[in-house]
Amino acid sequence: MFRSAARHAPSARTGTSMAVVAMLCVQLGLAASVGLIDQLGSAGVAWLRLFWAGLLLLVLVRPRLSSFSRETLLAGVALGVVTSGMTLLFMAALTRLPLGTAAALEFLGPLGVAVLRSRGIARAWALVAAGGVVCLTQPWDGAVDGVGVAFALSAAVCWAGYILLTQRVGDAVSGIGGLAISMPVAAVVATFVVGPGIVGKLTPELLLAGLGLALLVPVVPFALEMGALRRLTAGAFGTLMALEPAIALVIGFFALHQVPNLIAVLGIGLVVAAGVGAERAGGRSPSGMVEETDGTPPTPAVGVPALPPG
Repeated sequence: MFRSAARHAPSARTGTSMAVVAMLCVQLGLAASVGLIDQLGSAGVAWLRLFWAGLLLLVLVRPRLSSFSRETLLAGVALGVVTSGMTLLFMAALTRLPLGTAAALEFLGPLGVAVLRSRGIARAWALVAAGGVVCLTQPWDGAVDGVGVAFALSAAVCWAGYILLTQRVGDAVSGIGGLAISMPVAAVVATFVVGPGIVGKLTPELLLAGLGLALLVPVVPFALEMGALRRLTAGAFGTLMALEPAIALVIGFFALHQVPNLIAVLGIGLVVAAGVGAERAGGRSPSGMVEETDGTPPTPAVGVPALPPG
């Protein structure tokens, strides 16, 4: 027996709140990670966070692979790969760029999702956010590290994939079951890429610090983002992520003493305006999902894909 999701659709406002808290956790975690980079390097810090996140979710959720469809399992694995890429590449960018600048460049990923997936006013807010990103990065002054920009833009591509895959997995699996697949995969990928060169540098203190960072980012924020993407369209979520560069700039100022200039402050105003506009444009259409009364995971309505094709 099914109930229409129109009667039980989670609110866009709740999704917005979850996304904002997730962004705060991410940026605080990144600021806290900077202090460990000198000891482990950017790749080592990224690996330590992913390792703990994957282990924690395996232990707490204990997913049964037999309960996943083949399509969902493949999407979860793909989500793990892009999560690992996003984390490793952004941490590499953070060693070369200020936190606010790196976050602004990475935001081009969700901005691209917003532009491609949104219509009407939501697309206009994406263009406002783009102006804010230009003000934050200020490419005309030639002072931005080119390699750092390349790392951040590569992370942006991974972030776009992360948004789309998180929504697909979140629609197919209840709770955080999807994360219990994707995060261990991300940990394995990161271990394969950088793990062998990091293990010898670990100390009990670093392991404990890594556990705390893993909770701050990615475990808590990724769980919140999966919940937010059940409540918002991919386009609205991508535009709402415009707030992240502004949050990063503020945290960089207070925690890392990275002082923005007036043009960067203008950029903050533009991305905040775009984020507020995204909330007004953003609830997911309830026609795409139905909910079973026995508490089983929501399934796509007949004839309606869980995520728009594209």
